[in-house]
Amino acid sequence: MPGLLGKKIGMTSVFSAEGKNIPCTVIEVGPCVVTQVKTVEKDGYEALQLGFVEKKDKHTAKPQAGHFKKAGVAPQRHLAEFKGIEGRKLGDVLTVDFLEDAQYVDVIGTSKGKGFQGVVKRHNFGGVGQATLGQHNRLRAPGSIGACSYPAKVFKGTRMGGQMGNVRTTVQNLEVIKVIPEHNLLLIKGSVPGSKGSIVIIEK
Repeated sequence: MPGLLGKKIGMTSVFSAEGKNIPCTVIEVGPCVVTQVKTVEKDGYEALQLGFVEKKDKHTAKPQAGHFKKAGVAPQRHLAEFKGIEGRKLGDVLTVDFLEDAQYVDVIGTSKGKGFQGVVKRHNFGGVGQATLGQHNRLRAPGSIGACSYPAKVFKGTRMGGQMGNVRTTVQNLEVIKVIPEHNLLLIKGSVPGSKGSIVIIEK
């Protein structure tokens, strides 16, 4: 899918023409520079590798420095591949204008890490029983996770407490509210994965 790299700035709200207050996420999209053009003859498929956010030479490993030098661009901090972008060559710069005609986009990011969480928060369990009737410490417990004599085991995939968040997450079909080309900003309806300042991928 064609798309760009961006940085989540934060959330705000805007008013629609009908006067509705719409919560939206502000993303700084690009400028992204083409660092590699992949072809069927050489790589087996067609794609563009885009770089986002420049970094200093002293913070770049020598193999990466050679890669960027071959492309004739400054070292980039973040790289991603996109298919479906044609007519571009090494060193070309793509800005938020590339998404100006998009009405809906998919946003890929890393969700906020929540650490170890129980089943009520992690899987929306309702809890077991009431606080009365003799029990006092089982409200947020998962309850039975398997019978004793049969199957005499806990099945794989049983929903239990554990690590929550900090995973690659995709939110699809988010509406584009506004594009501000002079500041490379994209306003998207609703929330997107990740914390402020995190890197996201925006796909048409």
